[in-house]
Amino acid sequence: MKKLINDPSTVVRDMLEGIVALSPETILLEDENVVIRSGLPVAEKRKVAVLSGGGSGHEPAHAGYVGAGMLTVAVAGDVFTSPSTDAVLAGIRAAAGPAGALVIVKNYTGDRLNFGLAAELARAEGIPVEIVVVADDVALKDTVPLDRRRGIAGTVLVHKLAGAAAEKGLPLQEVARIARHAAGRLSSMGISLGSCTLPSVGKPGFVLGEVEIEVGLGIHGEQGVQRMPIASADTLVKLVIETIEADGKLAGGDRVALLVNGLGSTPPMELAIVARSAVAQLEAKGIVVERAWAGTFLSALDMPGFSLSVMQVDDAALGLIDAPTDAGAWPRGGAVNHARVLPSAKAEKAVIAANRRTAAGDRLRSAAERAAKALIAAEPRLTQLDSVAGDGDLGASMIRGGEAILALPKESFGDVSDGLMAMANAMRKAIGGSSGPFYATGLMRASRQLAGIDQPTAQQMAEAFAAAVVAVTELGGAKPGDRTMIDALHPAAETFRDKLAAGASAEEAWRSAVAAGLAGAGATASMKPRLGRASYLGERAVGHPDGGAVAVGIWLEAIGGA
Repeated sequence: MKKLINDPSTVVRDMLEGIVALSPETILLEDENVVIRSGLPVAEKRKVAVLSGGGSGHEPAHAGYVGAGMLTVAVAGDVFTSPSTDAVLAGIRAAAGPAGALVIVKNYTGDRLNFGLAAELARAEGIPVEIVVVADDVALKDTVPLDRRRGIAGTVLVHKLAGAAAEKGLPLQEVARIARHAAGRLSSMGISLGSCTLPSVGKPGFVLGEVEIEVGLGIHGEQGVQRMPIASADTLVKLVIETIEADGKLAGGDRVALLVNGLGSTPPMELAIVARSAVAQLEAKGIVVERAWAGTFLSALDMPGFSLSVMQVDDAALGLIDAPTDAGAWPRGGAVNHARVLPSAKAEKAVIAANRRTAAGDRLRSAAERAAKALIAAEPRLTQLDSVAGDGDLGASMIRGGEAILALPKESFGDVSDGLMAMANAMRKAIGGSSGPFYATGLMRASRQLAGIDQPTAQQMAEAFAAAVVAVTELGGAKPGDRTMIDALHPAAETFRDKLAAGASAEEAWRSAVAAGLAGAGATASMKPRLGRASYLGERAVGHPDGGAVAVGIWLEAIGGA
C-alpha cells in the first residue's frame, strides 16, 4: 500500500484538520470529528441547521460542502464507518438553535441508527429535528425494496437544495419537505473499473480481471450487483441511463440536473467523456438537461469509476441549485452549453493537381505507402520505446500519421512536390505533439525544394532530403548527439548526398543512407538526452534507443524495400 498518510489511526482527524486549515468558512470541534460552519450567530438568531455526514473516504463529501447556503455541519466517522451517536449529537448541539436542524442521512444501517438516535436525543433536549433519508441507488431496484436502497452520490444535490432553502430562512418543516421532494426525484447508479484500498487494510477490497468491471456498486468498496466485461464509455452510460429509465423516474420531456461523479481515481478526461455521452443520450430522449457537472463530488477513496445522478427539477429547484454558497467543494455554474460545435470558418483546399501525373509522383506514392505501413506495424515497439523515456504516445502518433498517408488520394501525388506537400498537410493534421510539426516541416521544405521539377534526379532528391533535415533542426533546435530523430536523419541525408557525389548509383547510395540512419538510431541508446521529455530523465534514459530515431530508421528501410 502506498498512501500519503501518517498513521492509519489518525487519517480522519489529520484530513479534517487539513480541510479546515484551507477553509476559513469552517471550524473543527475540539473533541469530535465534526466540521461546522464558522461565524454562526447566537443560537436564537440561527436559521435551520443542515447536517449530514457518514464514514470518511468519500471526499470532498462531506466537509467540503460545509458553508453558507449548503451544510451547516458535517460529521465524519472512520473510513467507511458511520460516525458515533455522540459525534452527531455534538454537531446538532453546536449548530442548532430554536429553528431546529435537518439531518440528511444516506441509507445505510449504521448511519440511520446513529443519526436517528442522535436526533431523538436532541429532540429530548428540546431541539426540533427532522430526518431525510436519501436512497437514490437504482442499481438495487430488482434486489431490495425502495426504502432499502443505498444512498450514494446524488445526496450532494439534496445537500444543495436543503442548504439553499435553509439559507432563505424557511422553517424546518418546509426545508425538510424540499429535501424529501428532491430525494424522491433522484436516481443514481455507479460503475467501477476496480476496487479501492482502505488505509487500515492495505489491500483492495476485491479483485477484478483484466477486462472486468463491477456494475451497480455502492460507495464503500463493496462489489456491485453484477460483473461484466469492460465496454465503451457510451455503452456504460447507456446502461446506467436505461436502468434509471426502467425505474420510472425518467421520461421524455423531463427537466433534470445531472451529476457525473468520479469515484476517486477517475481522471477528468474520462469524466468529461462520460459527461459528453450522458448529456447527448439524455437529450436524444427528449430530456432537457438544465444543469450538469462533472468531477469528484462523493468518492470511494481511490476507486476508479463513475456514477451518474439524475434529478428531476422545476423552476423552484433550479432556483435553489443556483443560489449562492461558499461551500468549497460545490462546483458552481452547471449551465449546459447547447451550441457546442462551431463549424470551420474556412475549409483548407486540398493539394491535387487535376489530370496531371508523373512517374516520379507514382514512385513517391508507392514509397510513402510502404513507409506508412511499416510505421503502423511497428506501433508496439515504438510505444514501448517512448514509454521508457517519453510519454508513450509515439506508436499511436505513427499509426495516425501512417493512416493519414494511406488515406491520401492518388491524385495528390501528381508530382513529387505536390505529393510531399500533401503528406505534410496530412501529417500536420493527424499528429499532435512534436512528431506532427517535425514531419510536416521537413516535408514542406522538401516540397518547396522540388517545386516545378517533374522528374527530380537522385541528386535533387538528396538535396531536398538534406533541406528537410535542416528544417527539422531549425524548428526543434536539436543537433546530432542530442538523442533525437536528428541522430538518424542527419547521417542518412549526409550519406545519401555524399555517396551520390562520389559516383555511387542511387540504389547503392540509398542503401548506405539507410545503414547510416539505422546506425545513428542505434547509437542513441548510449547518449544522454539533451532535448525533449527524455532530457528530464538524464542518465535514466541511457540504455534504450530514442523512439523518434528508431521510427526514422523504420521508414528509411521501408522506402528502399521495393
